[in-house]
Amino acid sequence: QVDLVESGGGLVQTGGSLRLSCSGSGRSLNNYHWGWFRQAPGKEREFVTRITSSGITTSYADFVKGRFTLSRDNEKNILTLQMNRLEPEDTAVYYCWANWAGLDSWGKGTLVTVSP
Repeated sequence: QVDLVESGGGLVQTGGSLRLSCSGSGRSLNNYHWGWFRQAPGKEREFVTRITSSGITTSYADFVKGRFTLSRDNEKNILTLQMNRLEPEDTAVYYCWANWAGLDSWGKGTLVTVSP
């Protein structure tokens, strides 16, 4: 299992940007699929984006396409989510997720709040 620590959350106005980072430790994440989920108040956790272990394929939920960009640095074990044109509906706790051989690892989350 790998330890994941998120950072970069905070308060931003509608239309603003934030950059979330997820740092992995405990082992190399080169073979892990990696991504982000989020959970808004009163709602279930939902998929946001993921990137394959090779870094070749990235997928996004429809509600973030064109606004969010995911990237990974396998040498530094860091996953970065650039979030642009944020909307109040993006307010949520964002969780870093990693998967290898069917086993999931989760971070504790970082809060993103977008004010109207």
